[in-house]
Amino acid sequence: MGRGRQKAKHTKIARELKSYSPDVNFSSLERELRGGEQAADVDIDNWSDYADYDSTDESDERSA
Repeated sequence: MGRGRQKAKHTKIARELKSYSPDVNFSSLERELRGGEQAADVDIDNWSDYADYDSTDESDERSA
């Protein structure tokens, strides 16, 4: 494909993308995003059981 045809094809695609406006259900999107925040908190709580944090380690380092 020559450069002229390639450029014309890219221009055509760019025009289509520029005028493209998908139907967005904003209330559904908002519910999904709010649910995502709650899910992140749950994930943190699940992984906190595996945390290897010991408060005595911190005090030992300061005294050394």
